[in-house]
Amino acid sequence: MVDKAELRRQFTEAFEGAEFPVEGPMDLVPALPEGPGTTFESGEFSMTAMELNAESSGQQSFPYESVEELVDDLMDGLKSENHI
Repeated sequence: MVDKAELRRQFTEAFEGAEFPVEGPMDLVPALPEGPGTTFESGEFSMTAMELNAESSGQQSFPYESVEELVDDLMDGLKSENHI
């Protein structure tokens, strides 16, 4: 089972180093510890940052003013696509 709080924490830690506001996904890459290959995992969920962008792009609404806004949309996008 996916621990949504743990996944939210991973996203926040990975993206909080970005320079906000961010205008698009490429603005987030420098903040990622392993670039686009950074992996987020919880329970049966495992997805790289590149996969995350592809799976949640329809739910993202750039620009983002804060990491909280970004993470909220990522979580909503994964939920709507039945990933979590």
